[in-house]
Amino acid sequence: MRRSTARPLAVCALISVLTFQAGGRQASHAPQGASGQEDGSGLLDVGGAKLYYETRGNGLAVVLIHDGLVHRETWDRQWEALSKQHRVIRYDRRGYGRSEPPRQPYSDVEDLHALLRHLRVGRATLVGSSAGGNLVMEYALAHPQVAERLVLVGPVVYGLGFSEHFQQRNRENLRPLVEKKDVAATIANWVRDPYIIAPGNDEARKRLEELLVKNPHNLTHPFNFTKPPERPTLSRLGEIKAPTLIVVGEADIPDVHAHAGAIQAGIPNARRVIIPKAGHLPYAERAEDFNRIVFDFLGSP
Repeated sequence: MRRSTARPLAVCALISVLTFQAGGRQASHAPQGASGQEDGSGLLDVGGAKLYYETRGNGLAVVLIHDGLVHRETWDRQWEALSKQHRVIRYDRRGYGRSEPPRQPYSDVEDLHALLRHLRVGRATLVGSSAGGNLVMEYALAHPQVAERLVLVGPVVYGLGFSEHFQQRNRENLRPLVEKKDVAATIANWVRDPYIIAPGNDEARKRLEELLVKNPHNLTHPFNFTKPPERPTLSRLGEIKAPTLIVVGEADIPDVHAHAGAIQAGIPNARRVIIPKAGHLPYAERAEDFNRIVFDFLGSP
């Protein structure tokens, strides 16, 4: 995660990088049908950048939103499983994966809304990891008529601070990049981080390294263009009415557990599940357990 005292997660890059998410508060006019759509991919011009997206499957829409370290491919194990019963959508936020970097002020909430309108999605379950979890909450506040259900994975919430331990650990992981522009050493630091990938999850650790080596620009996202929300997300959690599931890896950093607890207390009737032997990316580390939990949630009343 990245954060300074001035902007949420700005110094603490890349455990989940909470980029500022202010969204347009206008009402959605997207069509309500979400089934019968063709598989595919494309680039959507959102004004100042093009977003790369992929769609697969049929049925009610499920949107997968990545964290601040890796891009859409971090969801590969869910991409396959969920698309058997749902229309699954995943995309790269600006500056990640195959999407263009920002060159002017923008809002992740507005980008997401533009994508869903383009894909003619009127209702969707939104699944967000870490910083993507904060984006999901911001989007649900801006467009409650679209957000049918929320799944927040190792989420952080704008408005709640971070410990010195958390910030120092992130500074150390980023030091090679900041001081020497050494991308390889920075990737190695994050890949070794036991909070990102819990000990023993070697396959997930190898996959994380592969994704970062192929997409080193993920580490240098320009956060100076992101618009801050009008009000702290933390102070508005009680306004979220969508059924909400919070999933946290047992070995995730204590600050994330604290944020998850605050989110659970703030969103009415939110439920929290802890996945054993997993860190910050439980959907990659313990995919079968994670998928089962999400399928149960999607099938619940």
